[in-house]
Amino acid sequence: MKTLHGKIAIVTGASRGIGSEIALTLANAGAKVVINYAKNKRAADKVCAAIVDAGGECLVVKADVSKPMAVRGLFDKATEHFNGVDILVNNAGILIFKEIAEMRDDEFDQIVDVNLKGVFYTLREAATRLADNGRVINISSTVTRLMLPKYGPYAATKGAVEQLTRIFAREVGDKGITANTVSPGPVYTELFRAGKTEEDIKRMAAMASLGRIGEVDDIAQIVLFLASDEARWVTGQDIGANGGII
Repeated sequence: MKTLHGKIAIVTGASRGIGSEIALTLANAGAKVVINYAKNKRAADKVCAAIVDAGGECLVVKADVSKPMAVRGLFDKATEHFNGVDILVNNAGILIFKEIAEMRDDEFDQIVDVNLKGVFYTLREAATRLADNGRVINISSTVTRLMLPKYGPYAATKGAVEQLTRIFAREVGDKGITANTVSPGPVYTELFRAGKTEEDIKRMAAMASLGRIGEVDDIAQIVLFLASDEARWVTGQDIGANGGII
């Protein structure tokens, strides 16, 4: 069933990893998808081509979500091309895998700019531009519930995203808009693999009750549910999608 038929979705950071799978999944459910990217146009175009080949519609938009005017432009282009926005998925994020004592000021600023400010800027636009009964899904992380070395600033930004989401859900609830976070555990993507040895990956897989690293589709299917009418009574929640790691 095309559960999202007629809906318009913006997916930030949609050129690869979890973001690309979310874009493909929402498109397969009938949504017209705006594929946002910051640097890798070739990868974004490849995702869009896959959507078109499957009979869907998409728009590729370059925008650095850490820049407020770029975020405004992203919403402008989505609205102009598709005549509105119903679903916002905040997936764009970066990870610099270092202990707090080793992290430079500019690296910390970069994580905050993309992971936290980027979500803030998109939520600010969505507050007035998302259609009534719209859906917001922000991607957080299970690391906010753990004490993992080298994840300090990353976990701090994701924890802040969870709190922004809860308050945002209150502020837009009178429009029928829901807002939730999905907090993946380890998912086998390029971002996850960065800075990790095979031993690190095996150790993290063993932490999950299901004994494996997550796949991108594990996360995309939860996002699809939250974007659908079936999740209309779920808002202000943080969904742990981690295979029982905690």
